Amino acid sequence: MKTLKLALAGAAMLAMCACGQQGQKQETAEAQASIVDQAHAVTENILTRRSVRKYKPQPVGRDTMQVILKCGINAPNGQNKQSWEVRVVDNPEFIDGITALYKQKYPQAAQDPSFKNMFRNAPTVVFIANDPSYGFSQVDCGLLGGNMVLSAWSMGIGSCCLGGPAAFMRTPEAAEYLQRLGFSEGYELLYCIGFGYPDEVPAAKPRDEGKVKFVD
Repeated sequence: MKTLKLALAGAAMLAMCACGQQGQKQETAEAQASIVDQAHAVTENILTRRSVRKYKPQPVGRDTMQVILKCGINAPNGQNKQSWEVRVVDNPEFIDGITALYKQKYPQAAQDPSFKNMFRNAPTVVFIANDPSYGFSQVDCGLLGGNMVLSAWSMGIGSCCLGGPAAFMRTPEAAEYLQRLGFSEGYELLYCIGFGYPDEVPAAKPRDEGKVKFVD
């Protein structure tokens, strides 16, 4: 009888070990599947992002913009110099004021009935300045912007990188508004990004994959 009890106890322990191992394998499989799903979500976000040029009128909430900005400043940068400065404008008075000056210089822009402001009608605009004393500062600022537009897209927020409006901001006509951005001495406005909730679904434009080659 004692031998039978010992045999039953041993069998029970083996069964428990087997169940434990099976449970661990299942947990490992689920964790691996979760990692694959997350990787797919990141890739999908990158491949589906589009530049948006039509927005709904409401600005992006500042709490949401804080998340986008945090993603931006956590971009890789040379020697951790963080050779950028960022200013966010969601004030209609600022956007409408600088747009009025823009229309005076480029009256043809206002002929488009859909034209609302010089930032592709975006209700929230991020201005990015770089430190030209550091040779790779523009690269750092580009990485910063890349993080921002991708994080925004993941939250359903569209964006468009803008060079022309930044160039106008550097003209004498817009000096007052550039000064209001309050960049530190030595920093130069490089480009800006319009953010907002999309009011269009842009089609993907083809990419020339022939420009990418492996070197043996």
